[in-house]
Amino acid sequence: MIGKFSAFSLPQTKGLYENTPVSQLERLGWKSYFSKQLDDTPNFQNSVARVVEVHRSGLHVIGDDFAGMVPPRSDATVGDWILVDKEQPQNSTVLNRKSVIKRRAAGHDVQVQLIAANIDTAFIVTSCNQDFNVARLERYIALAFEADIEPVIILTKADLCEDSDDFVKRASEIAKNVSVVTLDARTDQPNTLLAQWCKPGKTVAFLGSSGVGKSTLTNALSGSQSIETQEVREGDGKGRHTTTTRQLHFVPGGFAVLDTPGMRELQLTDVASGIGELFADIQDLVTQCRFNDCKHDSEPGCAIRSALEEGTIDSDRLGRWRKLLAEESFNTESLVKRKIKDKAFGKMVRKVAKHKSRRRKNS
Repeated sequence: MIGKFSAFSLPQTKGLYENTPVSQLERLGWKSYFSKQLDDTPNFQNSVARVVEVHRSGLHVIGDDFAGMVPPRSDATVGDWILVDKEQPQNSTVLNRKSVIKRRAAGHDVQVQLIAANIDTAFIVTSCNQDFNVARLERYIALAFEADIEPVIILTKADLCEDSDDFVKRASEIAKNVSVVTLDARTDQPNTLLAQWCKPGKTVAFLGSSGVGKSTLTNALSGSQSIETQEVREGDGKGRHTTTTRQLHFVPGGFAVLDTPGMRELQLTDVASGIGELFADIQDLVTQCRFNDCKHDSEPGCAIRSALEEGTIDSDRLGRWRKLLAEESFNTESLVKRKIKDKAFGKMVRKVAKHKSRRRKNS
């Protein structure tokens, strides 16, 4: 029920981190970045809580020693921190985010969909089978770079393929500054190989297609089998949706794990700098072209065309760069136009309401 809060306590830390002193609020992911925002809030008396699930009926939040629901709102997503007004939950406030992952919403409606907020590390999961797709991995990495989140590529199901080295090689070539980890999600390998990112107070997220092992990895880190998992289809290696909502899990290691549903469509928007960082070599060539407005097609003095002819850049990778730039530009422009249209419509509605109010007073 909205506005009803109950007592709550996190699972006790164990293993590698049991001797690390971390408060309950810090184990939820609380950092100085957020506490500094409270310095600007005089006479602050509300409680702070983190959004762990988003439902149509409201936001499930967990605080230092309580849990409950606050009214739904479009400007909040999983991982957000909220100043909860327990007396009037509808007046709760979302704190500024340290990071946010978003995309253009699937379908024809021009809207931004918030995926998650305040993530420290994004584990981009793919399998050593038909699911492996360089272009899709690049999209996830560009999202992470834009949000200032550390991306890590995780390769699962290497035991089911004849040559996992080829998958490792192709994944490692995507970005030099992105780690690649190969593991068996059904063993204790996730706890050992991912330990450097899964420290107390951190928040990690598993992103990727359905059936690649995200829920299995979450279970491995939590030391339980609380999340349902399914095998991929034998015919095409595609996964079935087991996780249907994005949810933060607080595990005995003292950190938070976000398990996400597989995203069939990942349309990029507002990630120009992320694309630039991912394709830093091509972006550097752009600055070397003779003309600032070079289209990299037939213009003289084009550094990209020269590099392509010399074989120093890959034509397929160049094509993916062009495609992502065009998509990002189109989506960003479309969303800007939608905001302008919505703003104009809202202004018109307020004008009509004001006019009606005046007519009633004069009648």
